[in-house]
Amino acid sequence: MPQKQPSLEYHLDGAAVADEPSFYAALGSAVRAPDGYYGRNLDALVDCLRGGFGPEPPFTLLWDDSAAARRALTRRLVIEGREQCYFDAVLDVLREGGVTVVLR
Repeated sequence: MPQKQPSLEYHLDGAAVADEPSFYAALGSAVRAPDGYYGRNLDALVDCLRGGFGPEPPFTLLWDDSAAARRALTRRLVIEGREQCYFDAVLDVLREGGVTVVLR
């Protein structure tokens, strides 16, 4: 019987997120990406999730103190005709990329 691979889990400290640059720095650190780089904007995050810059999904991101990050990532965006805050756009990109996100 084949053995199931252990699920990878990473912890993101939402308290370290004060703005978009600090979010990407915290995310890169959390997933232990090479040189701490795991994107600098939403398009780059999509690229990272496709591989070559750190862990590839599927994995679980345990987002501690996510409420603090939500308060910091408030810039409004219109994506595919839908307005949303940056925090929600990040969640969409991560989840669409195959990451299970657990907000805590």
